[in-house]
Amino acid sequence: MLQETTAAATGGTNNAEAFQQMGFSHLLQNFDTVGWIVFITLALMSIMSIYSIAMNFMRNMRLSSVSDKVVNTFWETPNLQDSMRYMEEQPASEPFSKIALDAAQAASHHTTTGEGSNALAGSLSRSEFVDRALRQAVTRESSKLENGMTVLATTGATAPFVGLLGTVWGIYHALIRIGSSGNAGIEAVAGPVGEALIMTAIGLFVAIPAVLAYNFFNRRNKITNAKFDTFAHDLHDFFATGARVR
Repeated sequence: MLQETTAAATGGTNNAEAFQQMGFSHLLQNFDTVGWIVFITLALMSIMSIYSIAMNFMRNMRLSSVSDKVVNTFWETPNLQDSMRYMEEQPASEPFSKIALDAAQAASHHTTTGEGSNALAGSLSRSEFVDRALRQAVTRESSKLENGMTVLATTGATAPFVGLLGTVWGIYHALIRIGSSGNAGIEAVAGPVGEALIMTAIGLFVAIPAVLAYNFFNRRNKITNAKFDTFAHDLHDFFATGARVR
């Protein structure tokens, strides 16, 4: 009876020690080459994702704070030269001013070159020439909005599988150690398997913020692109007809 009690107590102690070894510190101590590669990959993906989230957040905050002011100032300024001067004063990262400047430059270029002095300007009407410049400007500014989105999409799609690779590899080596030792008790299984499962949790921890951020910024970019299109259409009507639409 005493031996059974002692064995039970010893087994409980071993189990408690095994579960205490299911931690991140023990995981780092037992990493092999593949484990380190997986962990470093996830760490780099997390750093790039956080950087992309921060950059996109600041860009969206900046756009939301100044875009309406830039557009309204352009339409509310009676003199076109004053409007263009205001557009030129805007920072290089402000997209609406760059679209307006491209439209004004195209209209001015078409007027000054005239028929026959420029092959492209001569073959296109003023409306077509301005429209072509606006399409290029909108495409350029829209592509700038995509900066960092590929990183978020890639991280959200692949990080769980990278973490799963670390888990599978860890469990594989844990089973090899268990088989070589001949001990399949909970004290031999819990620690290695639990540590391996941490890699899946790390992968999810990296992927979930990236997915949420990607969906949020993708929605914001669609709204901004719609504003680009609206502003470009108004600019086209203005520079093609000379009449303000607002």
